[in-house]
Amino acid sequence: CGFRARSAGRSAMASRQVLRGVTVLALEQAVAAPLCTSRLADAGARVIKVERPGIGDFARAYDAFAQGSSSYFSWLNRGKESLEADIKDPADRALLRDMVADGTVDVFVQNLAPGAAARAGLGSAELRELNPRLVTLDISGYGEEGP
Repeated sequence: CGFRARSAGRSAMASRQVLRGVTVLALEQAVAAPLCTSRLADAGARVIKVERPGIGDFARAYDAFAQGSSSYFSWLNRGKESLEADIKDPADRALLRDMVADGTVDVFVQNLAPGAAARAGLGSAELRELNPRLVTLDISGYGEEGP
């Protein structure tokens, strides 16, 4: 009949690693972008999560149920690398822009408040000018104007 049982462990996409060789730069917080990029990591992409120096993602402090770490943070950020960078610092911002310009990064995902990435010089349109092959994704839970 065509029915095939699938393991509940890993998805078919994750087991095929279809995104191996793709590097994602993620300027993310909360749920939407971290969930999206966790799926990209599951599919084999190298995901570099940008976190605030000395503070990190605020979700790191939600709880301590996962061997002393936040279970929420661990669930959404498994398989990712972390890069401490302050997007307001010119040197750190230049590093991120250089990663885009030199082709280190294939995909840029962000879910900051509407307009925040652009104000920091990391807007999708500006980054695509640095690297026309860059795939960008801007996620907003409430649209460009908010609730």
